[in-house]
This record gives sequence, C-alpha cells and structure tokens, in this order.
Amino acid sequence: MSGSSHGHTPAAWTGVTIAFIGFCISGAFTVMAKPVGFWAGLGVVVIGGIVGMAMSAAGLGKPKRKPHTVQPGSQA
Repeated sequence: MSGSSHGHTPAAWTGVTIAFIGFCISGAFTVMAKPVGFWAGLGVVVIGGIVGMAMSAAGLGKPKRKPHTVQPGSQA
C-alpha cells in the first residue's frame, strides 16, 4: 500500500480535514445533547465530501490512468 499514492493529493487532504472537523463538531454536540449542532456537524461532513470531489474534478486529485491498449501488429 505504501507504494501507491492513494490519498496523497490536495483534494484528499482538504476533503478529509473538513470531514474530520465535521465529525468533531457532531461529537461535541452529541455530548452536549444538542441535536441541531449534531446535524450541522454532519452537514459539514457532507460539505467536506463535496469539496474533495470538486477539487479532484478541478485537477487537484489523483490523475486518471489511461487504459492500456495493444497496438496492431505488436505482440501482447
């Protein structure tokens, strides 16, 4: 696993950081028994996912690999 670059992109770091903050918010409001704050924290988690996907679509994520094609006349 350490050989792959899974999660080592600005999009991944930003999305996970925002989601982590959302989980912390939800956890704190759970302890304080405030449902509105809990749901607001979960909203922040969703925003983290959206931000991560948007940054990935903008080119800040892992580049997509092109499928390997065999050239005509070559041996596979």
